[in-house]
Amino acid sequence: MASAPETLTFEAALARLEEIVRLLERGEAPLDQSIDLYQEGDRLKRLCEERLKSAQARIDAIALGPDGTPAGTRPFDAD
Repeated sequence: MASAPETLTFEAALARLEEIVRLLERGEAPLDQSIDLYQEGDRLKRLCEERLKSAQARIDAIALGPDGTPAGTRPFDAD
């Protein structure tokens, strides 16, 4: 992979993860390459999970009014 996982967009990381899964499912890669692919896939999986968690927190920070429509935002604490 040319880019470090941290620099990939969520969509690019997910696409690469799907590609890795297909490669591993075919079982055609040598053992050492399969291990490297598995490790890369694990890093990408964790990255995607972190990005989804962050996106969910941002969504949760949207304050809804009494009628259910967005009424502004609450301060977002990333921790």
